Amino acid sequence: MIKTDHGLEPAMVACSAPSCREAGGRPKPAEELIRRATSDETARFEALPVSENQAFELCVELILKHKLAMRLVRVERFFNGSKIIFYFTANNRVDFRDLVKDLVQQFHTRVEMRQVGVRHETKMVGGLGICGRELCCSSFIKKFDSVSIKMAKEQDLPLNPAKISGLCNRLLCCLTYEYETYKQERRAMPRAGRKIEVGGQTYQVLRQHPLQQSLLVRNSEGEQATLTADQWQGYEVVRVEKKMKKK
Repeated sequence: MIKTDHGLEPAMVACSAPSCREAGGRPKPAEELIRRATSDETARFEALPVSENQAFELCVELILKHKLAMRLVRVERFFNGSKIIFYFTANNRVDFRDLVKDLVQQFHTRVEMRQVGVRHETKMVGGLGICGRELCCSSFIKKFDSVSIKMAKEQDLPLNPAKISGLCNRLLCCLTYEYETYKQERRAMPRAGRKIEVGGQTYQVLRQHPLQQSLLVRNSEGEQATLTADQWQGYEVVRVEKKMKKK
C-alpha cells in the first residue's frame, strides 16, 4: 500500500533492476511503501475494473436519456470509494447537472465530470500507431509537448496529414523526438541556396541530408552531384557582390 492524493491505494512493485537506480547505485526516489496489502484489499483492487465498466455502461444510458451531446471516454473509481470521475469529450459546453444528480443517486459518492481533449482521449483509450507499436501517449508519455508542422519540414517528412497525424488526428508526438538533432545537424551544414567552393569548384547547395551529412549540389555547368561530409568539410562560402544601382 502506498500513500497518494486519494489516500492509501494498492500498488505493484514494477522492478528492482539497475534501470530503477541512479548513478552510483542509489535507488531512485519512489513512493513510500506503507505496508503489504491485505487479501481483502487486493480483492477490492482487482474488482475495480469490473465496477468501472458497470459505471461506464450506466453513465452511457443516462447520457442518452438526457440527450446530452457528449462522449464518455473512461471511468475512474477511487480505491477508497470516496469519488468517481467520468472523463468525456464534447465539442461545446454541456449542462450535465441533471446527469450528475442521477449518478450521485446511483453510486452514493462524489461524482466529477471531467472534459478532456482528443489527445488525452487517445491516451486513455490506447491503440497502435502507424509504426505498428503501442501508442507513445498511452505507454510512456506523461506530458504532451507542443508539436508543429515546422518539425515535419525540418526532418524532410511528407506533409501529408495522413502520414504525420496520429489516431487523435493531431500531429504525431514522435515528430519532437529527433527534431533537435536534425536542427543541430542542419546548422552545421551550408544552407540550401548558398554557393560554396569545394576543391576549387563552385557549387550551389540544392538540399541538405542531415542524417547522411551529405549535400545535393549543382555545379556551374548545371550538373547535379552529392557531396559527402568528407568532401564538403572545409568549404568556403562564395560571396556574391551586390551591384550598386545608378542614380
